[in-house]
Amino acid sequence: MKPAPASKPFTGPFALATLSAPNGPVFPALVTSDERVVDLRDALGDERLTVRRLLEDWPAVLPRLRALAGDESVERRPLAQFRAHAPVEPRQVFQSGANYRQHVIDLHVAHRAPGDDRPEDERRAEAAEIMDRRAKEDLPYVFIGLPSAITGPYDDVALPGWAERPDWELELAAVIGRPAHRISVDEALEYVAGYTIANDLTDRATVFRRDMPQIGTDWLRSKNAPGFTPLGPWIVPTESIVDPGELHLVLKLNGETMQDESTKDMIFNVARMVSYASQSAQLLPGDLVLTGSPAGNGMHWGRLLRDGDVMDGSITGLGAQRTRCVAEAAS
Repeated sequence: MKPAPASKPFTGPFALATLSAPNGPVFPALVTSDERVVDLRDALGDERLTVRRLLEDWPAVLPRLRALAGDESVERRPLAQFRAHAPVEPRQVFQSGANYRQHVIDLHVAHRAPGDDRPEDERRAEAAEIMDRRAKEDLPYVFIGLPSAITGPYDDVALPGWAERPDWELELAAVIGRPAHRISVDEALEYVAGYTIANDLTDRATVFRRDMPQIGTDWLRSKNAPGFTPLGPWIVPTESIVDPGELHLVLKLNGETMQDESTKDMIFNVARMVSYASQSAQLLPGDLVLTGSPAGNGMHWGRLLRDGDVMDGSITGLGAQRTRCVAEAAS
């Protein structure tokens, strides 16, 4: 279920993908901007090669990929002959919450606490003050997702029968290219190999524990159902993205625009998110750092996902993904 063709699938001369031919195994691919494919197993002479293994040797591999992209003697096949899968299999997924100013304000208003009868403008002002304080104190909100939730950029997304309020969250994802531990903000982007698109689906009904409110959020239940993180289609190298703080995110539901925002609205930029995650954990090549979702989620519109819905997500220079929702029977 691919999106409509665009003039260019991504910014720059090439991107990385994980593809397969009909009835064939997945393989790491270099995709050129004219939508042709180089099988990197053949080009680099390694039948066991994966995109993650490429990222594990990223500083050495990148110049070879540049050379391959410009070498017309290398065998290339049309992209249309292949199926696109999630571009990488990460070992760790670092997810970010409450990182777009307007989105957090909208959620603060939507999740009215019982007995809070204050006017909406007063609650919006309160949320804005909280965001300003978080930015000043340099406290991003990062938690862990599961790689098993990842699916391809054009795959159907199963909505579990228990998910009462499934919602979309289009996000910019940074792909790590070097082991990173306790790195500074100034050096953080040196550890990012490239960027891709993620849609970090969330069941709003299970975000907060009803049985024991004092223990807070339940991200395992609300975000990690199989297929809840459509990823890709490509990893676009950082050298092709001039400024990750100047990208435009758009999500359409059944053709209607729901999210339409710039990464300028981030409270914490990519470098701050990567650096912050590295202070506690060691980030590994191929890992994902999801950077949060902008305003325009289903909670804002009063319209959650249901059977048959089609989501089209795009980010400047990173291409587009299209996923269809398929409801599972309630158990």
